[in-house]
Amino acid sequence: MTAQLLQFGGSLAAILIISWLAMHLGLGGDPRIRDDEHARELAEEAMCGFDPVELSIGRGRTAALLRNEGGQIMVLRRHGSHFVARLLESAEQVRLDNNSLTFTTGERMFGDVTIDLGSNAPEWAASLRRVGAETHA
Repeated sequence: MTAQLLQFGGSLAAILIISWLAMHLGLGGDPRIRDDEHARELAEEAMCGFDPVELSIGRGRTAALLRNEGGQIMVLRRHGSHFVARLLESAEQVRLDNNSLTFTTGERMFGDVTIDLGSNAPEWAASLRRVGAETHA
């Protein structure tokens, strides 16, 4: 009986230590883009010097589209417990479906991205098509 209690106590202590460590390392959780300023910070972390002048955060707050003064468009999306970003060179396969915008970055590891942008979706779809046309002109 004593051996079982010691084993139980040791297991419980190990679980509590691992939980505390995971919490302090910021592991797990459900990260969301809090607001425009947070999206700007994430963009700066992803690409030093990217200063968005326009941005839209998806309704789920797990992705955003950002445009800088030079017209470059960055897609920012959650990847696990972190965020990843890519500059769009072209977006040949932009599809607008109601308030959602789905596009392919051409990068297999990044994959297709669908963002619910609400009423901003048609404007972003048009600007993404212009990026693709400028690249191929």
